Amino acid sequence: MSFIRPEARAALWRGREVFAALGLGAIGLWCIALGGLVLAPVGAAIAALAAGFGLLAWRRLRFAQTGDAPGVVELDEGQISYFGPSFGGAVALRELVELRLLTVQARRVWRLRQQDGQVLLIPVEAAGADRLFDAFASLPGMDSRDLVDAVSPPTADAAQGRALVSISDSRVIWRHPARAVLT
Repeated sequence: MSFIRPEARAALWRGREVFAALGLGAIGLWCIALGGLVLAPVGAAIAALAAGFGLLAWRRLRFAQTGDAPGVVELDEGQISYFGPSFGGAVALRELVELRLLTVQARRVWRLRQQDGQVLLIPVEAAGADRLFDAFASLPGMDSRDLVDAVSPPTADAAQGRALVSISDSRVIWRHPARAVLT
């Protein structure tokens, strides 16, 4: 018999990286408090590592969305694949030129566009979509804070009509940096 409700257990499990960073930070502060020529710098290094890990864990936690969108997202060797009930596909990260967040049929989706013009739409709430954080954060010039800001809940003034695609809610999150032409 469990003393923790399943919903609370799921919430604690989602925040496990943040809790691990807090524990590591506590160990670092404990080492600093013990003092000495060896433990104080080691504790400071551990605390700094925990702060960086904690920031990344907090951003990952805010990026992950809970919901019931159809389909499954897989990330394998630099390739993002989406398997949905009516559409799907795969995009290589190295061929990605644009990352956009749109609203399609009242559901937010990632729009990934390749160099050859192919487009893949992935619902933000699809199973496994939380793995996209690390993939998107590895893109050149991408700031993980931009990713977290993009998936935060939409404001009250955002368009919530019955349109198939809401253009006013479309946001370009990342574009591949243009390469200089060699002459």
